[in-house]
Amino acid sequence: MMASFGHGTRRHPRTRGRTWSRSGPDRATLGIIGAICAVAGFFVLGIVLGPVAMVCGWLAMGRSWAGGSRSVPALVALILGAIDTLLAIVWLAGPTPGYGMF
Repeated sequence: MMASFGHGTRRHPRTRGRTWSRSGPDRATLGIIGAICAVAGFFVLGIVLGPVAMVCGWLAMGRSWAGGSRSVPALVALILGAIDTLLAIVWLAGPTPGYGMF
């Protein structure tokens, strides 16, 4: 029929292995970036850098808990990012300095 305008789907099937662009950072780079953000989050902007480290670690792990292909920087980024975020939330929710002492 005329619906395909000469471009059949059998000649050019979609690649099923890749669903995103290969121009972005790879998993090892994301793991290292996440680990750096997690360590830096202990000193400055933990409420921002903690979740960034968690996201980078999660993406570096392949968005899955299963499998033995986890890299160490990705796991470090995920764990330290969670600790960063938790500490920042506790610090923000803590008592306001100066009130409640006397």
